[in-house]
Amino acid sequence: MESINGIAGCSDEAMIRTENLCKLYNPHSKHEVRALTDINLHIRKGSFAVFSGPSGSGKTTLLNIIGTLDRPVSGKVFLYGEDVTVFSDIALSVLRRDKIGFIFQDFNLIPRLSSIENVGNPLLPLGVRAGERFRRSRAILERMGLDDRLNHRPEELSGGQQQRVAIARALVNNPDIIIADEPTSSIDEDAGTQLIETMKNLKSNGTTILVATHDTRFNDIADEIFIIKGGRFA
Repeated sequence: MESINGIAGCSDEAMIRTENLCKLYNPHSKHEVRALTDINLHIRKGSFAVFSGPSGSGKTTLLNIIGTLDRPVSGKVFLYGEDVTVFSDIALSVLRRDKIGFIFQDFNLIPRLSSIENVGNPLLPLGVRAGERFRRSRAILERMGLDDRLNHRPEELSGGQQQRVAIARALVNNPDIIIADEPTSSIDEDAGTQLIETMKNLKSNGTTILVATHDTRFNDIADEIFIIKGGRFA
């Protein structure tokens, strides 16, 4: 049975847990690809987990399934002790909106919107009034050092600035969980260092963070490091 409003705390020892998670692409065809096999995972609330491995190893697929952007072919995903693999698409949408912030490799900013509009966009489905959206979006962009870029569109920003806007958007709802897919791959070293420092601060505030990355600098602040090869934990 779905439980949306009831997902407020973690009654289970693990905030995030998977059981025998498997994912196939093009199943039962000659082009079948086994992306994940028997993934069992426990992540406590407030942990910083890094997922490392070669390209195509299954890192992004795993994070997409944990973040409910994709579904496994078998196995279960538990968030806050609830099996979300049985949730409807609508229920999963609400869960993502309220509890999970995403930082994508290619930023996924809306080109026609300014920085402050991009950051405030997740607040629209919540019915947050325009003035409050502006206040919250401005405050978090200022924290990111972008107070002079509030009205700039993505094409007017550097890669590092776009990434910081994307982070601000992920944080504007104060999510319990942050999921980041190769967050430093499209930005320079200095911007990457700033991003890692931001994530270190989030960790200290109790946010649960999952990062798929080749960037070994994340290992210094990780509580757990998972190596994936060929869709399995090494």
